[in-house]
Amino acid sequence: MNSEQLESIKSKYKAGRAAFERGQYRQAVTYLEAVSSSIDRNSSFGGEAQIWLVTAYEAAGFDQKAIALCQQLTRHTHIETRKQAKRLLCILEAPKLKIHPEWRVEIPDMAALDESGAKFRQVSAAAKPKSPAPKPPKPRPKPVDLSQVNTKDNQFIWVALGAIALILGALLYFNH
Repeated sequence: MNSEQLESIKSKYKAGRAAFERGQYRQAVTYLEAVSSSIDRNSSFGGEAQIWLVTAYEAAGFDQKAIALCQQLTRHTHIETRKQAKRLLCILEAPKLKIHPEWRVEIPDMAALDESGAKFRQVSAAAKPKSPAPKPPKPRPKPVDLSQVNTKDNQFIWVALGAIALILGALLYFNH
């Protein structure tokens, strides 16, 4: 594989991850499947790309494909890929919880965002709130008149030292 092909594969990999992070899971599957078929699957990079493909399969709703690929990855030559695959497999094979529809939060499909993205950007740019008026600076506190401060010794230090000595003496006495 020459450097031009490697750069093409890496750009598809980055595009697949970016599509996944934007919520475009089917597009991410397409990119990551192309990467997976073009590289050595037993390499570290191959394992990483296949782990991303498992998560994209799961997010796109291809649960059986995700589980099958994840089971293959538990026997991968790279140890870190094996560890990740085992963790993912536990999650994928976990029993599905029954949730009431009113408790569920639906995440919208972001695929339609590209078509309406220009309109959304125009609306969101126009709807930006105006910045609030700057707050006036806080007034400085008045200086303290030191002639009014009580500087008389209240014997606290001597009381505290006496209490400490008493406690230490009691500890030594009861320790023997």
